[in-house]
Amino acid sequence: MAKSAQLADGLRLHDDGVVRCFWCSDDPLYRHYHDAEWGVPVHSDTRLFEKLCLEGFQSGLSWLTVLKKRDNFRRAFAGFEPKKVAAFGPNDVTRLLANAGIIRHRGKIESTINNASRVLVHFPRRGDFDAFVWSFAPPPRDRRLGLAELRANTTSDASRHFSKELKKRGFSFVGPTTAYAFMQAMGMVDDHVAGCPVPSKDGRPSVGGRGAKEARKR
Repeated sequence: MAKSAQLADGLRLHDDGVVRCFWCSDDPLYRHYHDAEWGVPVHSDTRLFEKLCLEGFQSGLSWLTVLKKRDNFRRAFAGFEPKKVAAFGPNDVTRLLANAGIIRHRGKIESTINNASRVLVHFPRRGDFDAFVWSFAPPPRDRRLGLAELRANTTSDASRHFSKELKKRGFSFVGPTTAYAFMQAMGMVDDHVAGCPVPSKDGRPSVGGRGAKEARKR
């Protein structure tokens, strides 16, 4: 089987004949993530919370490491339902630290439990967290960026603002770089490399929805 080949301008031709962004490896799980998930707009409170937590767990590691453990994380953290996770106590922390199927980092585990409680306090109704998150989405770009531009964009004004507002509400492990990676993955910005065949998508809530109201408040 032929190996994937790095192309110019941040693209890679894989052995299945598909061109993908430079960061996507030959791992089938990663290919599917690139093609079907990364950059696709998400508006589920639970999935947004999950991804924010997993971005925190990823810090210092590759996303593929976390992706391979994602199902284990979901089982360990009650599907990342904020109400269930917020009810975790010391025995759950001990249980999670003994779980070899996840990343066993006490600070990140306790941060996930804390962040679940923050969701319940500040975003109690269904859709509130989604509206808050998407109120930080910048206007769509008129073009996709090239490799050099993307490598220079590890944060943005929007991600710094998003991070600041999360921290004001008591969230942890949500620095500007983590916030920007979250925004890329959840479709708030389209950072597929120019020339990547994955279609662009605009995931903004419709005008007049709760997301628009939240944006107007700010």
